[in-house]
Amino acid sequence: MGVEMVKVTDGVVVDVFVKLDSGRFELRVEGGEVVVLCRESPVKGRVNRELIKEFSRIFQKRVEIVAGFSSRQKKVLIRRHQYG
Repeated sequence: MGVEMVKVTDGVVVDVFVKLDSGRFELRVEGGEVVVLCRESPVKGRVNRELIKEFSRIFQKRVEIVAGFSSRQKKVLIRRHQYG
């Protein structure tokens, strides 16, 4: 089983599983799943902001969470273009 990615008009949607309070930000593939280690705690959207900021930095694209705002299982849209 591979990493779940869906090509959409605006870019690519990736399913990610978030592990909290990890002490560092890191992207991993474990058992066909994208696992993201986040430094932040799930308080007032801190994890979501960290995820968006770090994915944007890594991929040099605009990034949005499109599902799973309050869940550890999230769908992240990595836009095809920087703006738009």
